[in-house]
Amino acid sequence: MYYGEHKYDDIIDLPRPVLKKHKPMAIADRAAQFSPFAALTGYDSEVSEAARLTDSRLELDEDRLSELNAKINILRDNLSERPEVKVEYFVPDEKKSGGAYFTFSGQLRRIDEYAKKIIFSDGTEIDLECVCRIEIL
Repeated sequence: MYYGEHKYDDIIDLPRPVLKKHKPMAIADRAAQFSPFAALTGYDSEVSEAARLTDSRLELDEDRLSELNAKINILRDNLSERPEVKVEYFVPDEKKSGGAYFTFSGQLRRIDEYAKKIIFSDGTEIDLECVCRIEIL
């Protein structure tokens, strides 16, 4: 229970107490005390990563492998013509099992036998081991 007009009339105009052992805290530091606390830092990114879907890599049968080898041989024989090629290939995911299929079209520059790559005129390189389909345009 209080007397007078307002509850804190008796102390409202008193100076703020200052301790000799402790200096007053800076306003920015005082504000930081009340900033939101992120106890689960990184949780949202982990949930997003877990929800991200990947495709499983399909194993190519003997017929498909023979077809790919035949097309690669045709491309080797016609490299001087710089043929236009459409390639479907699989890229493994770096963070979880599976990956994604991509399609790239471009002018073939060369086939690197040592590095096992198809190299296009724009500098794009695709691993031969990841190729699942080749279409000569």
